[in-house]
Amino acid sequence: MRAGVLELAGYSVTDLTETFATPSFLLDVADLRARAARFRDAFAAAFGRPVAVYYASKAFSSTAVLRWVHAEGLRVDCATGGELATALAAGIPGEDIGLHGNNKSAGEIATAIGAGVGRIVIDSLPEIELVARVAADLRASDVPVMVRVTTGIHAGGHEFIATAHEDQKFGLSLATGAARAALDAIAASPGLRLVGLHSHIGSQIMGSGGFAEAARAVLGLRAEAEAAGIEVPEIDLGGGYGIAYLPGEADLDPAVVAADLAGAVRAECAALGASVPEISIEPGRSIVGPAMVTVYTVGTVKPVTTEDGSQRLYVSVDGGMSDNIRTILYDASYTAMLANRVGGAETVRARVVGKHCESGDIVVEEVQLPADIRAGDLLAVPATGAYGRSLASNYNLVPRPGVVALGDGEPREIVRRETVADLLALDLG
Repeated sequence: MRAGVLELAGYSVTDLTETFATPSFLLDVADLRARAARFRDAFAAAFGRPVAVYYASKAFSSTAVLRWVHAEGLRVDCATGGELATALAAGIPGEDIGLHGNNKSAGEIATAIGAGVGRIVIDSLPEIELVARVAADLRASDVPVMVRVTTGIHAGGHEFIATAHEDQKFGLSLATGAARAALDAIAASPGLRLVGLHSHIGSQIMGSGGFAEAARAVLGLRAEAEAAGIEVPEIDLGGGYGIAYLPGEADLDPAVVAADLAGAVRAECAALGASVPEISIEPGRSIVGPAMVTVYTVGTVKPVTTEDGSQRLYVSVDGGMSDNIRTILYDASYTAMLANRVGGAETVRARVVGKHCESGDIVVEEVQLPADIRAGDLLAVPATGAYGRSLASNYNLVPRPGVVALGDGEPREIVRRETVADLLALDLG
């Protein structure tokens, strides 16, 4: 802060918003790249050899961001044709791309095979037949596939982001034998090559215990398969590592979780009498999430008396659930700060809300803000790089904000702000 003005990557938000308007997502490129490098180095050190680290396109994807993380040695994980197209447009080599998804289309699979992706993650038994059929149509052989295993071990901050329990759409169950059946089916498909097993237990996870337990379960399946003559060279340990959203919280330390996982993998492999496989991970939001801040302009400020007789200040901003739906979707918590000046009054209990026609249009549920906050002030909400712009919508026909890169040359939009003209261009009357 300088004279009460928030600075990001050496630039004041007041200067930035004069150029790029609000709301805007402001991305610190150096921070993004440093976080990517930290995961790369921590896991390589813990395992004593390179570990493939996959950047989560779904958290936030643009050609510039994918180029930056790839330059730091990361690969790219895609879950749709659009994410795959963005990775290819960014110049990411096919072998450094993985394709996920529980309902891949034949067209998406064909594009992936044509691009020579490093792996297609199989999510169901019917998908094995689909990938094999598309490969045959393309006269492709040796198509690399992994099997996503539902281990029954799950973690995460909300039911909808825990992904390894049985009653959900992802993966093949270890308990019911579906995962084992998938390995047999792939081995019997001449156009497919099994490259490994994949496990993902959730998102926004703040400890390594669940990862270690899931790793042991998947390594047990690997040992069973190899005893039957099915080679499984790689294990993807998944990810979903948590980040700090509120004051006093801390990101999950890559060095700590890497050491814990390396110890668990080595111990389990020793117990099984098996070699340590190649390892890959998917850190999820932890690379881009903390590297981005959303800046809004304050509009209406309204004191409200709550049902218990206390006061709450409702601070409305020029965005809302259209650029950050996580608060209402996942009961996610954020904080906010006055970004253009020092407050001239004591802080009061406040709630930051958007401009949409919904009572649930809440950006920050509970925060202390200066009592003299007023229309025209700037409000910054940190840690919005993951699932802010990527989950953004045009609800109430509000154009989506742009994404501004800071620290790689002059500040510039790497994703253009939408305009009303963009919205009307889609309306064919």
